[in-house]
Amino acid sequence: MKRLKSPDAKEANVNVPVIAPGHTFGSITEKISSVVLKRRTSKGWFFGFAIGFSLLMLLLYTITYLVTTGIGIWGNNIPVGWAFDIIDFVWWIGIGHAGTLISAILLLLRQEWRTSINRFAEAMTLMAVLCAGLYPVLHTGRPWLAYWLFPYPNTMGVQPQFRSPLMWDVFAVSTYLTVSFLFWFVGLIPDMGTLRDRSTKRFAKAVYGMLSLGWRGSADHWRRYKIAYLLLAGLSTPLVLSVHTIVSFDFAVSVIPGWHTTIFPPYFVAGAVYSGFAMVLTLSIPIRRIYGLTDFITMRHLNNMAKVMLAMGLVVGYGYAMEAFIAWYSGNKYEWAMAYNRWTGPYAWSYWSLIACNIVIPQLLWIRKIRASTIWLFILSLVINIGMWLERFVIIATSLRRDFLPSSWATYKPSFWDFGMFLGTIGLFLTLLFLFIRFLPVINIFEMRELLHEKEAHEAGGEGHQ
Repeated sequence: MKRLKSPDAKEANVNVPVIAPGHTFGSITEKISSVVLKRRTSKGWFFGFAIGFSLLMLLLYTITYLVTTGIGIWGNNIPVGWAFDIIDFVWWIGIGHAGTLISAILLLLRQEWRTSINRFAEAMTLMAVLCAGLYPVLHTGRPWLAYWLFPYPNTMGVQPQFRSPLMWDVFAVSTYLTVSFLFWFVGLIPDMGTLRDRSTKRFAKAVYGMLSLGWRGSADHWRRYKIAYLLLAGLSTPLVLSVHTIVSFDFAVSVIPGWHTTIFPPYFVAGAVYSGFAMVLTLSIPIRRIYGLTDFITMRHLNNMAKVMLAMGLVVGYGYAMEAFIAWYSGNKYEWAMAYNRWTGPYAWSYWSLIACNIVIPQLLWIRKIRASTIWLFILSLVINIGMWLERFVIIATSLRRDFLPSSWATYKPSFWDFGMFLGTIGLFLTLLFLFIRFLPVINIFEMRELLHEKEAHEAGGEGHQ
């Protein structure tokens, strides 16, 4: 008796279509909407949600203790005034970049393979930005005064310092969150109308009806929808470049050795796209398997995302090389001492670990068999996410712990509350993700149907030509 091959083995040829053959408009709608409307909530979903919710409770406990005690519970010291809080902030912002890139830029470039993954990539963006936004607010030590960061009319006439890059962060991230939410929600409107019409429960029908904003699928509705969606895509596109560029200015405009460099903006953007696509792969591989969505999230999608990761990894590797070259070529003894300390100092393990995770190991993606294996892709995406977190740790902790004055040098050690806060934000992310999977369609129904229509029209045209 022959041994059966796994579904992944059958899909070893990555030149498969975006939609598996045999689907109709009705089957697409039924399969995607049934995950929300008809499929029973599995024990696995409850188990995963319980883990995420438990970590979320850890986050709430940590925040409560932090507010009542002070940020001294963290491992921050002098001179390492920025540590896990800003490390995690930059890491989460980076993860949120892939959603906007997949949705907006690939839409404008008319890349059809984005269709199956753009919905949960956009949702991932919102969740990651929410996790990131907690850190700067809490890092101030007085989160109840966060409104001081906005130029509101006040009798004291005290306004924010707009020359501070931290203020630029406030406006960049809040704009990014607003536009990303609008882009995600507008894309949901037609599908909300579908769920409203197919729902059999009165409460669900009412909720989806309110979220659909009166959508009836008329020609006028579609015309306005297309205009709004395209405008939001155009607004989102420059945000992909601007947001992480502004985040990099937090470091690049300073005079600290290791930060004062002009390569940071493109280097940070490439790193954000790198980690963002890694997280999309981390999420899409188990989702497609658990919910039986391999017909829609095919190996072609995973292969294309792996190629984007490989390209961005090479750009990030170039950034690492230029950092070392600039430190040597500048002739600045402080820059060179910082670089040498990263390579051989107490935190050398973190630097060489990030080189392994971000540069060396991802070179396996050159191998086609690796890109055609979901197990390998999942492992590599996790490795890259770890490596990108280590990159932020190296940039912040190793640059701050030794500045110009040897008398102020110190060693940074994260506390339990640093890890508790980080794990808690992962819990917030997972909780929101599980709720999204349970109550909203993870794949864009109407865009998949539109893609099928274009495919059938193309095939019909080809047959007619023959």
